[in-house]
Amino acid sequence: MASDLFYSITPDIVITSAERAGFKPTGHCMTLNSYENRVYDLKMENGQHFVLKFYRPNRWSKEQILEEHEFLYELQDNEIPVCAPIKFQDNTSIKEIEGIFYAIWPRTGGRSSAEFSDTDLEILGRYVARIHNTGASKKSSARIQLNESTYGSNPLDFIIQNNFLPIHLEKRYTTAANELMDIYKKLKEGIPVHRIHGDCHPGNLLNGTEGWFFLDFDDFLTGPAVQDCWMLFSDRDVEGIRQRRIFIDAYRQFREFDEKWFSLVEPLRALRYIHYSGWVAKRWSDPAFKTAFSWFGNDDYWERETIDLEKQLQYIYDNTEILSGCTKEPEKELTNKDFFWDME
Repeated sequence: MASDLFYSITPDIVITSAERAGFKPTGHCMTLNSYENRVYDLKMENGQHFVLKFYRPNRWSKEQILEEHEFLYELQDNEIPVCAPIKFQDNTSIKEIEGIFYAIWPRTGGRSSAEFSDTDLEILGRYVARIHNTGASKKSSARIQLNESTYGSNPLDFIIQNNFLPIHLEKRYTTAANELMDIYKKLKEGIPVHRIHGDCHPGNLLNGTEGWFFLDFDDFLTGPAVQDCWMLFSDRDVEGIRQRRIFIDAYRQFREFDEKWFSLVEPLRALRYIHYSGWVAKRWSDPAFKTAFSWFGNDDYWERETIDLEKQLQYIYDNTEILSGCTKEPEKELTNKDFFWDME
């Protein structure tokens, strides 16, 4: 099976894959950090280094991967600094070995940073707006759409059906999750969606000698613009709000941004909690995940996740401006007693 090979890729397989694609590696092969895919640094006979990326089987189809690549080429054509795959001699960007798709990428230098200067925020705001201008120029034909199903009910169903969620927490967790999904479904009405990065957080940005680079469009999908904004500065404090304002002011130099789109931030944060747990659960058969996420799935983990969802729900109801156009039924009013706050 392709998944068995994926879990046990050896340097020989990496080097053979590069040679089949027309490259001439020296034998130098270094594993790079990646949970979702398998990624390796290869040195070529001419001294260049390239990155070979094996895609996790059964996650994306060939058409979906190619659509990601085409989006990256579009962004490059529009002079937006992204890391895009190198085309092979036959002008394709993807190859296959024993059922596993792979691509070769340039090695991008630079450092990631969790802190941005005001100048950085202005630069990034303009870049993200230009990414979204490209994203809105045509529709996706193969990638998924970020919504309450793909990031909410689908991972939730997988978690429950595969018995990851303890029975004594199932009702609390699902009640909070379903209510948060309902809120997102109501608030998203009328908000435009288009192709976006999908996972635009500081770890997917590098700042090097040539400036900023956007990396890892593996979660590229169709979704609301604000998804690519809130994770860059997710703090709710005064500084986080100030940074967001600088970013959005710069964004508006190239593209419209409606204030009401901010109402999606907290529901999107909640969907990310659910999606993340589902993401780990779906990969639990991968030995690398059992090692890297050894804390996942125990009662303490699900207790924390349940409380986080309940807190998120309470935060949304406490900040009523989020709920413009999304009213709450009086009989569902939540209290501290409902949330077992003494368990924190």
